[in-house]
Amino acid sequence: MGTNNMMQKNYYAVIEAGGTKFNCAIVDEQRNLHAQTRIATTEPDETLALVIEFFQQQRTTFYFDKLGLACFGPVDLNPRSSTFGHITATPKPNWSNTAILSRLKDGLDCEVFIDTDVNAAALAEHHWGAAQNTSVSIYITIGTGVGGGVIVNGTPLHGLIHPEIGHMLIPAPEGIQGACPFHGNCVEGLASGTAMGKIWQQSAETLSDDHQAWDIQAQVLARLCHNLIVGYSAEKIVFGGGVMAKPNLLDKVIAYTQTSLAEYVTFPQGSSLHNIICLPGLGQHSGLFGGLALILAKP
Repeated sequence: MGTNNMMQKNYYAVIEAGGTKFNCAIVDEQRNLHAQTRIATTEPDETLALVIEFFQQQRTTFYFDKLGLACFGPVDLNPRSSTFGHITATPKPNWSNTAILSRLKDGLDCEVFIDTDVNAAALAEHHWGAAQNTSVSIYITIGTGVGGGVIVNGTPLHGLIHPEIGHMLIPAPEGIQGACPFHGNCVEGLASGTAMGKIWQQSAETLSDDHQAWDIQAQVLARLCHNLIVGYSAEKIVFGGGVMAKPNLLDKVIAYTQTSLAEYVTFPQGSSLHNIICLPGLGQHSGLFGGLALILAKP
């Protein structure tokens, strides 16, 4: 009996909550996936009811008492705030002011650990992925929107609220007008999949490999990398998200960043932009494993 107890696994519920879908899974400490589903992000009541139903069904086989929530934002992460764990003013219709943490905590009677989806993904990459053994690392996702998470000495950066790197203002390449309804020429307004669709009048997936959009995209992301390197002294900038799947895009970003920095930054011996700017070590699972990282990071 003692041997069985020693071998018994601890299971955890994890959610990567996005504006398009909620990825839900049961994992163990070794990051094995034991059950998984995707639920469309529709109305809060409908989506959260389906999420709770999935985890209630799984709990009969994989008992858990902790849930890690990597959530789209903006999110109130201040534990002293009356709206802690709420999605605040989001462009996602009907989700503003949703008390997502308490809804899941009450619905599943478990402890919930929350951070932004990109902070959680950044933490997972720090623990197990491309940003291991760094003191400052940044995870950027380029998809429907643009988000960024920052890890400093093993801890996600919160500060005033949490980083909103996607809304960093940068100069637009000549002839390009950014599409962010709030800021125009911010990174999200120039480089997100949504913005690319508006700028080029066709979806990013349908743009040919030699379309000028990709050269413009690389210039925009290089300006972002320039700012992240001089602003945060980042040892790793990890690019995730669907848009980054375009062949050779990362190499172009690195080349333009090299030009932009103009040899001003002297890198430590053995380090170069080719190992600073990279793709995720965890592939498509950075966000999902981010939920696990939030749980395991707490004492």
